[in-house]
Amino acid sequence: MSDWKRTYWVVWLANLITSIGMMSFLPFFPSLLEEMGIEGQASLARWSGVCFAAAPLLATFSAPVWGALGDRFGRKIMVCRAMLAICFFVGAMAFATTPWQLLLLRCLQGCFSGFVPPSITLVSVAAPSSQQGRIAGNLATSMAVGGLLGPLLGGLAATMLGSHQQVFLLVGAMGGISALLVWLGAEEDVSTRRKVEGRLCLAGVVRATVSDLREVWKSPVLRSVAWLVFALQIGLGAINPILELYVRDLLGGTELEGGWLDRLSSMAGTSNGLSLQDRVQTFATSLLFGVMAIANLFALSLWGRYGDRIGHRSALVHCGLLCLLALTIQAAAATYAVLLAGRLIMGLGMAGASPLTHGLAANEAAADRRGGAFGVIFSARTLAVAVGGTCGGLLFPWIGARGVMLGAGLTLVLALWFFQKALAQSRLGGGR
Repeated sequence: MSDWKRTYWVVWLANLITSIGMMSFLPFFPSLLEEMGIEGQASLARWSGVCFAAAPLLATFSAPVWGALGDRFGRKIMVCRAMLAICFFVGAMAFATTPWQLLLLRCLQGCFSGFVPPSITLVSVAAPSSQQGRIAGNLATSMAVGGLLGPLLGGLAATMLGSHQQVFLLVGAMGGISALLVWLGAEEDVSTRRKVEGRLCLAGVVRATVSDLREVWKSPVLRSVAWLVFALQIGLGAINPILELYVRDLLGGTELEGGWLDRLSSMAGTSNGLSLQDRVQTFATSLLFGVMAIANLFALSLWGRYGDRIGHRSALVHCGLLCLLALTIQAAAATYAVLLAGRLIMGLGMAGASPLTHGLAANEAAADRRGGAFGVIFSARTLAVAVGGTCGGLLFPWIGARGVMLGAGLTLVLALWFFQKALAQSRLGGGR
């Protein structure tokens, strides 16, 4: 097996382990905060939105910087740095006793733990140019599988341990294992690094990093791709932190005992102190994230072939339209089953975002600037998640989950209109 293929499989496995861990606690912020003493639906929604959004908001600003530093000093060490940050900061959340401590650790996690851009860059710079889109799509499958298994693992672990907070220790251990895998098994093509000129000092590194990012941002292709990534992600970011509260509303007036959700959730084991309602609601929330991840995993390769056939930019617009349909269905849901169908469609639509955008960025950016380029794309995504999560949590007490979803849909309509207008004015050629 060639060095780049071995590196690809090592990184794929490490990303899978890490993403499973990260997605095992993200859906359950309301329950985590309840365990810390937060009471009332409005307070839960606000704190959930802020804690959910804190890490991606900080990652918005740190990811391009880490990417540019990786272009000069090594992508492998950047992957290990990010996974060790998850090991330390997420593991420490198990000992947080107040929401403010949890928020501080989420901020530190956001600053240091963005593992996706350096992982893709580490593989991309060594892989053949003809396989960039496929490689990006295949690495995205590890995220999709993690999104599928993570919430199920988190719900199961919380049920068995009797507390959602204890899951953090498991997540920290998984981050450490992933870092060790990459350090021992991955190889980096050092010839693709940018040359470090002059004396190595903090001021010189800062100047060089800023210059690298400025050159990346000059590309009209990368700017347009970043804008559409933001548009696609903001709706999802607004929904995720309040989804558990929406499930509570939909299931609140229904008989849970003996129903299909009760039967399926009981297969996870004993409740260990959790009531029937808490157990079913935890499982139902996990299922929403799991179904979306299954749809995402199924559609990843299909979107890649579709984009190659009609053009990546056009395919990305179609992703947005499908996500708009999903948001509408979820906002109109009168039953849990309809909400589940909306999440399924959302997963199908969002599947195209990662392989298409990273394929475009890889073809646009030179190998020695690719870390910065992927960092910019990642920042657009995390900014959307942060803005969406904050807005979703703050608006929930005023307009409810349905209102948040309709607002996210309207934002996506406007973003698609502006994106189409920008494409019409640009002369990017080819449409790919």
